[in-house]
Amino acid sequence: MFPMGSFKTVHKYNVKPRLPKELDFLLTLANNIWYVWDRDALDVFRRMDRDMWDEIYHNPVALLGRINQQKLEALVEDESFMANLHKVKETFENYLKAKTWYKRKHGSEAGFNIAYFSLEFGLNECIRIYSGGLGMLAGDHLKSSSDLGLPLCGVGLLYREGYFYQYLNVDGWQQETYPDNDFANMPVQKVLDRDGKPIIVSVDLPGRKLFAELWHVNVGRTKLFLLNANIEINSAQDREITAQLYGGDTEMRIKQELLLGIGGMRALVAMDMNPSVAHMNEGHAAFLSLERARMLMREKSLDFQQAKRAVMASSVFTTHTPVKAGIDEFSPDMMKSYLGEFAHRELGLSQDEFLGLGRKNPFDPTEPFSMAVLALRMSHFTNGVSKLHGEVSRKMWKEIWPDVPEDEIPIGSITNGVHHSSWISYDMSTLLDRYLGPKWIEEPDSPEVWKRVAEIPYTEIWRTHERRRERLVAVSRLGLHRQLKARGATSSELKAAWEVLDPQALTIGFARRFATYKRATLIFRDISRLEALCNNPDRPVQFIFAGKAHPRDVEGKELIKTIITLANRPTLRRRIVFLENYDMNIARYLVQGVDVWLNNPRRPLEASGTSGMKVTFNGGLNLSVLDGWWCEGYQFNNGWAIGAGETYADTNYQDEVESRGLYRILEDEVVPIFYNRGTDGLPRKWIDMMRESFRTLCPAYNTHRMVKEYAESFYLPAFRISKDLEPEGYRKAKDLAAWIKRLYSVWNRLRVGQAVLEKPGELKIGDSMQVTVPVYLSDLTPDDVTVQILHAPLDAEGRLTGGTVLELAVSGKGPEGSYLYKGVLACQTSGSHGFAARVVPNVKRLNHRFEPGLISWG
Repeated sequence: MFPMGSFKTVHKYNVKPRLPKELDFLLTLANNIWYVWDRDALDVFRRMDRDMWDEIYHNPVALLGRINQQKLEALVEDESFMANLHKVKETFENYLKAKTWYKRKHGSEAGFNIAYFSLEFGLNECIRIYSGGLGMLAGDHLKSSSDLGLPLCGVGLLYREGYFYQYLNVDGWQQETYPDNDFANMPVQKVLDRDGKPIIVSVDLPGRKLFAELWHVNVGRTKLFLLNANIEINSAQDREITAQLYGGDTEMRIKQELLLGIGGMRALVAMDMNPSVAHMNEGHAAFLSLERARMLMREKSLDFQQAKRAVMASSVFTTHTPVKAGIDEFSPDMMKSYLGEFAHRELGLSQDEFLGLGRKNPFDPTEPFSMAVLALRMSHFTNGVSKLHGEVSRKMWKEIWPDVPEDEIPIGSITNGVHHSSWISYDMSTLLDRYLGPKWIEEPDSPEVWKRVAEIPYTEIWRTHERRRERLVAVSRLGLHRQLKARGATSSELKAAWEVLDPQALTIGFARRFATYKRATLIFRDISRLEALCNNPDRPVQFIFAGKAHPRDVEGKELIKTIITLANRPTLRRRIVFLENYDMNIARYLVQGVDVWLNNPRRPLEASGTSGMKVTFNGGLNLSVLDGWWCEGYQFNNGWAIGAGETYADTNYQDEVESRGLYRILEDEVVPIFYNRGTDGLPRKWIDMMRESFRTLCPAYNTHRMVKEYAESFYLPAFRISKDLEPEGYRKAKDLAAWIKRLYSVWNRLRVGQAVLEKPGELKIGDSMQVTVPVYLSDLTPDDVTVQILHAPLDAEGRLTGGTVLELAVSGKGPEGSYLYKGVLACQTSGSHGFAARVVPNVKRLNHRFEPGLISWG
């Protein structure tokens, strides 16, 4: 490599592949990630040069650039290849023009479009801008949005190095390297303006501007837009902002998030794509809400509170983090440095007003600025990613809504899913085609479709699954051989690598981020029991591990080292393998080939988890703690549960109890069921569980169901509410802001009087009673408020447990200027019950359930 100072000027140019005219479509296909989830399209590239395809990590653009001209000419003469190419072209064109679910169900609403912001996207292994589950989900979200025809685009960052490449040294300690992404040879393209020039946007940083160039990836019908700061107009320091995903310090993170949120919005506007709904996938993108407010203030002459109401109505926030330590927070000084001038000049806010947007307690000057709190305060539509995670999130963030009961905190849940076509194996998808027809691809969320798995013969479903296990074992051996060779292993060690694992043995997979709460080493807690499982001559069990620890997570690296050390024991060497550099390619082999997917986090620290969902589409079974999605998915006969949903204060005791439970399940249930074969050699009870897993889990845990839920529960309602605010220069938004300002100014003078209960002497189920609540509204009117009673069973300490809300109607004036509110309370269950009266702002005027601080109880 020449030193940078050797030349005054380097003249740059790009060279594109030269294809015979008959193969022109290959360039279109290579630049659309649709090929990832179409079997025939993948086969086109694989057939061109199988070895090269694997070598370049399934990158079709690089393939077209490397393959020699003679081979391309030969392909034109290959009738079979050309027939397949024409078939794929026809399929692709039909896909793009087909009438989609969105058009069939909802027609087309003028102006409706969604922007989905995420710090990472997992689309394919050749586009290394992802780290783990958050990125996998984001990529699958885009793919299903494309399949369903939802008018959605993605917004993210284009990282020069992406997430790190992992390798282990001779001691089993994780090392990291950061190879550069070669954008010119990837399925990413620059976005050009009408004059053919790159679109560049800017974001203010302290004392300077940061510029970013816009690129895009075609994802079927959908586009993903990516900002790249590695351009010459920026300083060397600022060019590093889009170098690494999750690299650098807190200051690097705030710069990345400013570019994502504010820069991302400006990029969309520069392309005339200002979204009507914005979805923040985790709090990283929350600064977009400030930029949307700034734009409305400038374009519609609104003040911040008025603009805020419009932004809130059209914003969606999904939180993925069940622990506060995982939330991005910035110090007040850092926020003032990076956004103080923006807040004052563009938003008209004082420093305290601005910082309060990111604080649970807006009046606590010592509290840091939380991106999750900003997103929660600026979004009407918020959710966790499983039902349990919704509960955890309501508990985490209840301080934002003081005096609101925890189970009414306005954070819902939409459980994650996976893009089925991207993760299912060729063998299994071919089998499902034969017995389920094409509807399992088109309507994966239909329970009726998946009932037909009962028609698949035992032999066919088992042989299909066995082929994938055999393939996984072969790939694992090859991977281990390469790892050992890179570490300088001896010839005998390299030879032994070809003998690890047994293609016929029960194979358990564990692959995920190596965070301590995921407890990767739980299965190693009792080595003697583990050795007995692995070395049973008639019923052997084997394990394949993979996963990365964050470069600064020493404890996570220690877990990997522990596994490597134990796996090197002579008694375990042939039964336990750790595969380096866990990524989408390795993940695909694992979820397609394992018999059992092991997941044992500390409940409730797994927000959702999606890897186990991918396993279900391939016939694997889950063995998991009842955390995340498995709380909803587990049904006794479709997998196994470790424990019964307990939580523990003593983590060491928890590990002991749950490791014993894990061993017991393996010894008494998993292993016997797997190896209990009939005369035909088939484990029929196991296959029955596979069928039940297909039937119960596949229709529920796919991103088609998930994206439909987002569309119908969040996106479309958000669009319609926000459109209602727009007429007459956002007159309703202005009125709403003025009304809420007035509520805050007088709310503390409102008082709820003593409720009066008119009831018969003895209450029985089916009886009812009238409740009257006097409310002293002071300067407010009945039109300003909603009066409710919350009624529920009582616990042993006389507290309401859960509850149902009954809205009361104003019936006239009472004494001392009060208003009387009445309602009829029905007795539906026996036992000890109670109720409490409360007043909240008029829910019909508010458009959402609770305004922080505006609730009064009697």
